[in-house]
Amino acid sequence: MPKPTFRTYGDDIPEARRDRPQPKRSSTGSNLALVIGAGAAVVAATVATWLLTRMVPAPDASVLEPNVPTAAPEPTDKPALSSEEARAPDDGVLGHLPYDEAQASDLVALTADGRIRLHAIAAADFIEMQAAARADGILLEPLSGFRTLSEQDYLFFGIAAQRSQNPSDRANVSAPPGYSEHHTGYAVDIGDGRVPATHVEETFEDTAAFDWLQANASRFHFELSFPRNNSQGISYEPWHWRYVGDRDSLEAFYKARQLDRQ
Repeated sequence: MPKPTFRTYGDDIPEARRDRPQPKRSSTGSNLALVIGAGAAVVAATVATWLLTRMVPAPDASVLEPNVPTAAPEPTDKPALSSEEARAPDDGVLGHLPYDEAQASDLVALTADGRIRLHAIAAADFIEMQAAARADGILLEPLSGFRTLSEQDYLFFGIAAQRSQNPSDRANVSAPPGYSEHHTGYAVDIGDGRVPATHVEETFEDTAAFDWLQANASRFHFELSFPRNNSQGISYEPWHWRYVGDRDSLEAFYKARQLDRQ
């Protein structure tokens, strides 16, 4: 029930009472009337409050307390990943994983001029693999081995500037410094000595050297680092192989991948 509205003045006395003449009473009568009036006012206020609580609906708790917890939604099955999502690159830098730089004292020359170096055990197995390939009429030519951080810095940033490539585009064909397998001293780029035009090109996959590597490299503990549709999302590199023939080399590549997924 809505309260009546009164127009008030400065002393807050309702206008309806101000206009009503007040009869003269004795002091005793006046005091009794005040007591009775006060009691009646209390009773009336109590009754009015009770009526209002019966008439006004309870407030909505969600309005007064927006953070009131609600029932959890029914769980739904997650959609299956698409083939592209399943091949999403691991976290790292532009899809590349971090690798420590090998110590110079752990490296040996793979070529006569000393330009290409690998860990001693990787170099020994590569030379043995090279000899086996030569016996089959295949010339495996090492093109690149260990790289320092400064060398990789130039290959990534310097070449990117020359070719006007942004970092994402450059990362498709080269790793940022600190994120190249070549830092480990266990990675080697291989070419076909009879077809130099295919060196560090995808067309290397059409050579006899690549066919021989696919069939025989695992016998010498070498594996292709970036096959087609690899999990890191790196462009296909048929020339890039890595050595995984001892504990250190295995941990260098597979531990980095495992840590990246955690």
